[in-house]
Amino acid sequence: MDQEKNYYVIAFYIFTPIDDPHREVARHQAFFATRDICSRIYISEQGINGQMSASKEHGLEYMDWMREDDRFKDIDFKCHTHHEQVFPRSTVKYRKQLVALDHNADPSKGGEHLSPEEWKQMLDEKKENILLLDVRNDYEWKVGHFEGAVKPDLDIFRKFPEYAKELKKTHDPKNTKVMMYCTGGIRCELYSSLMKDEGFETVYQLNGGVIKYGQEVGESKWLGKLFVFDDRVTIPIAEENKAPVISSCKYCDAPSDTYYNCANMDCNNLFLACPSCAEKFEGCCQAECQCSTRRRAFLLGKEEKPKPFKKKHLSVMVKT
Repeated sequence: MDQEKNYYVIAFYIFTPIDDPHREVARHQAFFATRDICSRIYISEQGINGQMSASKEHGLEYMDWMREDDRFKDIDFKCHTHHEQVFPRSTVKYRKQLVALDHNADPSKGGEHLSPEEWKQMLDEKKENILLLDVRNDYEWKVGHFEGAVKPDLDIFRKFPEYAKELKKTHDPKNTKVMMYCTGGIRCELYSSLMKDEGFETVYQLNGGVIKYGQEVGESKWLGKLFVFDDRVTIPIAEENKAPVISSCKYCDAPSDTYYNCANMDCNNLFLACPSCAEKFEGCCQAECQCSTRRRAFLLGKEEKPKPFKKKHLSVMVKT
């Protein structure tokens, strides 16, 4: 029986001047204090970047509350439904950079926003000199991406400015049409601006990211699942959920899009595994981790999908 979906999972961002971000943090915290809301929200002088889950009633209250403020009235809230909260607590913090880039990129000078339909049309046309660029991390890319996309070979995205400079050696900035996408759209606001600063004249970004594309277009041109930074970990981008599994178990290479945190608390590595191998290795990413004296118990069958570990001291330990 399907579990009743009584919660909204909401993703949103906006670049807008906030004169006193610490006051805005306190304002948010006061609003959340009396409501059934869990969140991970960052606020800076540049604007706000938020992910949250809330009862439907309180989620609607929050969106209405934000739209009453002229600074936030144009926020594009992207909503899914779920049967429970997907964040462990309500976190609202000041952050100097909404996106870790260490580069003075101006989002007002970024790429041209394409609607999901326009994005699909460009992919369908398969025009020449198009570079389809995925600006997400390796673990996001592994479980899902657009057909034909290229992922920068970077261990951290603070190195993206260096990558953009190198890219000019292999792609003509005047003739290359860059199509850039990320999960919800915020990274592309700054990365596309940086690409234009480096001389790439034609840069497009997927408005609303993969989340909005899945909601409005579906799975066309998409492979696999979407990695999300909450308890769901990976989700289909659309209700049809027919996209092929493109990732595999690190042990046996069987198709798998299920992530685990290594049960060795001194490792905690994120890895893909099939249920059989996860059980065999007791939730560990390698045989050596099974020997750890600080190992969480592998609770087989307790959950349909494993959730990320939140606090090491709250984990159930293996008895030795």
